[in-house]
Order: sequence, then C-alpha cells, then structure tokens
Amino acid sequence: MLVHSRKGKWTVWALFLVLFLPLFALPLLVIVTASFSTNWSGAFPSGPTAEHYSAAVRGESLQALTTSLITAVTASLLALTVGSWAALAAASLKPRGRRALDALFMLPVAVPSVVVGLAILVAFSKPPMLLNGTRWIVILAHTVLVTAFAHQSVAAAIVRLDPMYEQAAASLGARPSYVLFRVRLPLLLPSLNAAAGLCFALSMGELSATMMLYPPDWMPLPVQIFTATDRGSLFTGSAVAVVLMGTTLLVLLAVSRIRTKASYR
Repeated sequence: MLVHSRKGKWTVWALFLVLFLPLFALPLLVIVTASFSTNWSGAFPSGPTAEHYSAAVRGESLQALTTSLITAVTASLLALTVGSWAALAAASLKPRGRRALDALFMLPVAVPSVVVGLAILVAFSKPPMLLNGTRWIVILAHTVLVTAFAHQSVAAAIVRLDPMYEQAAASLGARPSYVLFRVRLPLLLPSLNAAAGLCFALSMGELSATMMLYPPDWMPLPVQIFTATDRGSLFTGSAVAVVLMGTTLLVLLAVSRIRTKASYR
C-alpha cells in the first residue's frame, strides 16, 4: 500500500469499504439472501428456505447450466485459438497492420452485443451457412464477442516477451515450429490462462446477443434467469443466479491455480 502512516491506512480502508460494499458486495449479498427466502417484507427478504436450490440444481436449470458450460468452454477455446494465432501473426506485421488487426478484433465489443447478435442472425439464417435454430449460432456469437479479449491479452503479453529466448533457440538451430511450441507458447502460458478465464467468465454471463439467437433446446443459464424473473419467480431466479456465480467462480479459481503454477515454470 502506498500510504505508510497508520491513520492514512485506516482512512484508505474505510473509504474502500464505504465504496466497495454498496456498489459491489451489497447487491450480490441481496441476491444470495433472496435465494434463501420465500417473500419480501419491507426492505429485506424473509421466510428462510432452501427449496429454491432444489429446483436450481436439477431439471431445466441443470440442463441450462450444462448448456452454459459447454457454450462457454467451446467459445473460450475457439476464441483463445483464433485470438492467439492472430496476435502471433500480428507480431510480425508493421505497426499499421497491427493497428488494423486490433481494430478488426475490437469491433464486436465496440458496439452493443445485441447488434452483434442481430448481425449473426442475419448472416447465418440462409444457406449455405444456415446456423439459425442450432446451438452453433449461440457458440459462434459468444466466440465473436470474447475473441477480442483473448487477442488483446495475448498481444500485450507478446510485446513484453524478451526476444533473447527465441534468438538463443534459433541460434542453436531450432526450427521456427520448435521455437513457437517449446519457447514462445510456454512463456505465454500465464497470459493464455488469464485470457481463457476472462473469456469463460464473459461467455457464462452473456445475455443480450444470446436472447436473439438461442433455440428452444439450447437455453443458457442467463436466459433462464431472465425468463424466471420476468415471470415473477424472483427467488427461484436468485437461486439460479447464485448457482451461476458459484460455478463461474469455481472455474475461475481452477484457472487461477493453473496460471499460478504456470508463472513459476
């Protein structure tokens, strides 16, 4: 901490708690509390119960959670592959080419995600690329939306790489493919793990574009949360939201452990 006096540290912590609790922690705590309640009395929920979780972890909710996990994992792997490949290829381009490639990948996040969903819906609703009504159009939309973050994360890591490692490997007779897979990618592994975790978290919570594209047999969990609360099932929707948060946090913690181990290699 940059503040060295005891009084200053207590002041900084007090300001942090005053700003953090109302803006970040309190809304999430309200959702958790509502998931264990049956009604809302005044400003607080009441009637403690755990019955909402029995519906949140089975039936349609369990299927929606599985759908979200498959979509997020697939979209994250595709985004990581495409974004990393583009970042590695852009490293050999001139500055003007790198800026053009960065702009291309950032375009989907520079506009509202509902616009991206509409564009994908129009583009893939007719042969020969007829994806409308299938799970693949949802996975494609998520991939397009999160690839920019994978590309930017890996591109920033490539700039920070020390070229001496690659030069040393090349001077010893290593082929370009060997340098890529045995030198460059291992050095990028912490950034790749971080990008994978970010892409997964963003995909798990994506709603706007998904609402325009999902078929009835491929409903991700955020869509179910929205439909449940829209029908007035606020407490069941809160329980499903807690399941979504918990699942995402568990996966992110696992990715964080992998990233920590990779950083010490």
